[in-house]
Amino acid sequence: MPVYEYTALDGSGKSVNGIIDADSPVAARQRLRGSGVFPVEVKETTSKPKDLRSGPVSVSSLLQRVKPGEISIATRQLATLLGAGVPLVASLEGIVSQITNPVLKKILAEIKESVNEGNSLAFALADYPKVFSGVYVNMVRAGEASGSLDVVLDRLADLGEHQHALRGRFKAALAYPVFMFFVGTLVLFFLVTFVIPKITPVFEEMHQTLPVPTVLLINASNFFKSFWWVILIAATIGAIALGRLKKTPKGQYVWDEAKLRMPIFGPVNRKIALARFARTLGSLLQGGVPLISALQIVRNVANNVLIADVIDVAIEEIQAGKDLAGPLGQSRWFPSIVIQMIAVGEQSGELETMLGKIADTYERDVAAQIMAMTSMLEPVMILIMGLIVLFIVVSILLPIFEMNQMIR
Repeated sequence: MPVYEYTALDGSGKSVNGIIDADSPVAARQRLRGSGVFPVEVKETTSKPKDLRSGPVSVSSLLQRVKPGEISIATRQLATLLGAGVPLVASLEGIVSQITNPVLKKILAEIKESVNEGNSLAFALADYPKVFSGVYVNMVRAGEASGSLDVVLDRLADLGEHQHALRGRFKAALAYPVFMFFVGTLVLFFLVTFVIPKITPVFEEMHQTLPVPTVLLINASNFFKSFWWVILIAATIGAIALGRLKKTPKGQYVWDEAKLRMPIFGPVNRKIALARFARTLGSLLQGGVPLISALQIVRNVANNVLIADVIDVAIEEIQAGKDLAGPLGQSRWFPSIVIQMIAVGEQSGELETMLGKIADTYERDVAAQIMAMTSMLEPVMILIMGLIVLFIVVSILLPIFEMNQMIR
């Protein structure tokens, strides 16, 4: 059944927009009139938003953004409706009417129509891999197979909220230091490049030996004044080159290894990777996905080549009849405490519960470490900026003091 976008007037004369499914434009107008609004324009939607399917990222895909939080809310609502006994198609229709994001609204309308035509929900969701991840689709598929779709969707909402909260804490903790860094850098760059050159010619006209700090300041100022555009071009080229290097297999491996090994940030990145691994694998297993299939999905969402390689080895070992803890324990990226908890979970038959505890532990550790790092980072940045400003002030004042002594 086609889906139409409409512009209409409600009873008070206000303009309303939305989407509606109907057999024809005439039927769509009749449905709108029956709902108490007066259609002004009704047109069939274009093809499904392909930029939100597979394929390269484009400008339109950036504009057609569906936030993870919106997916979690819609998932929670769908789980609630299904748990209350509402049929799947009717539940999807109810959610579509509540969604405010036009892109997500259109996608869910298309998914509803696909389900109404006899397809499974997982099949319909798989058409939008940039909106619904492999974890999401496979857990829905397992939920449909086991007849516990509402429970699986509830767990998916929990998973999305956990991940969204972790990312939110990380971004919130780094927002102020990053802002301070860029503002401080721009202010210092402006001072050295445009303000200092207007002051230093006075010192050069003194025809006397200048203090070392003043000479360094003058040379730095002249360099930035003459070659600031070269610095910007070099920084841009460096960023582009780094981005392209990361897309190569070797470059991606080096970058991922650096993220895990770098001082200070390396331990945090390792804990984030372990929390993502445990949370995703535990949620998949709770949703009824077999262990091998769950590991294959986690491998694709690990976001780190080194962790993915460890999971590949674990899959091969499990297929050979071994347990999960053994191959993971051979990797340096999985601490012994994690291996012990996984082993206990396998022996007791509560692997999903143990993985949830691992994820909770590391998510709390990550949040605490980030808060500690940012609390230390702010005074360090202020100290560094203060020392640079002090150097500039001293470099300017020293020649002035010498001029005063000569006059006396």
